Amino acid sequence: MPDSDSLVTRGSRAWGRLPERPRDANPLDAHPALTRRWHNFRTKEWVGFTLVHPELAGSMIVQDAKYLASAEIYAYELSGGALHEHAANGKRTALALPARLMFGASGRFETPGFALRYDFDTDAGRHDIRIDVAATATAAALTGRLALDAAHASAPLVVSARLDERGGTMFTHKRIYPVSGALTVGEREHRFDPARDFAIVDEHRSQLPYRSDWTWGTFALRTASGEIAGANFAERAQPAGEDEESGIWLSGAVEPLADVAFAPTSDAPDAPWRVRSADGRLDVVFTPDGRKGVRKNFGVVAIDYWQAFGRYDGTLAGTPVSGARGVLEQMRMRS
Repeated sequence: MPDSDSLVTRGSRAWGRLPERPRDANPLDAHPALTRRWHNFRTKEWVGFTLVHPELAGSMIVQDAKYLASAEIYAYELSGGALHEHAANGKRTALALPARLMFGASGRFETPGFALRYDFDTDAGRHDIRIDVAATATAAALTGRLALDAAHASAPLVVSARLDERGGTMFTHKRIYPVSGALTVGEREHRFDPARDFAIVDEHRSQLPYRSDWTWGTFALRTASGEIAGANFAERAQPAGEDEESGIWLSGAVEPLADVAFAPTSDAPDAPWRVRSADGRLDVVFTPDGRKGVRKNFGVVAIDYWQAFGRYDGTLAGTPVSGARGVLEQMRMRS
């Protein structure tokens, strides 16, 4: 059996829901040298964070699609309704996503005028996010440093699963961190309070099928008793019997969730969405404040993607959810 320190041990990969993120989470170790380069090209890797704050919505991502290294960040100030969105592409040397990302390593994307850096240090009990993005003609500068409290984070949601019969696989890691520090949007500083605010990590190292579609969402909140609560939920095609990446955080633990359905209330881009699991433990309505999107079509490669940011209301395993900040996104891609 694979040990808990590695996703792959002596060529054997761990599958299913894992109790912790393996220290070494490199799915390529399951492939022999002869085919490793091909599997590496097919593997998409990213690490992103969703920010949960009462004054703004925001998220960031550093991603390696193998044919393209890129990063994105946005901040939407709720009081003024202004969306400040930045994106950058670069050479592979601009990016770093080490397999031991969560254990004393760093992830980064750095090009002139755009820098995101993640420093993970479990010995200090905290992780740092550093943001330094210059202003453009359409968006204010974003600068800041956020500290993620690893010692008081939620339980990890870690899933290793097959996506199809042709070799598609998924490794993902999610966790909710209390966050402190500040993010400055233009000249306005937004302070983060770890008793109230969160950063939700979304890490993927997945060999996606050529055609990939999914709908995904997440949110976090403090319960009346002060505990971290939240959910991560997705709807995508997977072989029967494979673990989904969905789960709910309650009472210091993470519980599996399955058979989640997403239903928009109309075709309008700003329409609310009903999100419900078959067992009823997740039953919420997402009301968007705004959205961002990307559409690119290069024939063989194409992306049709949007992410909406807003609030969730409803119930989570019987716990009331009222105005919980989060996101909901949909991806359709050929890659």
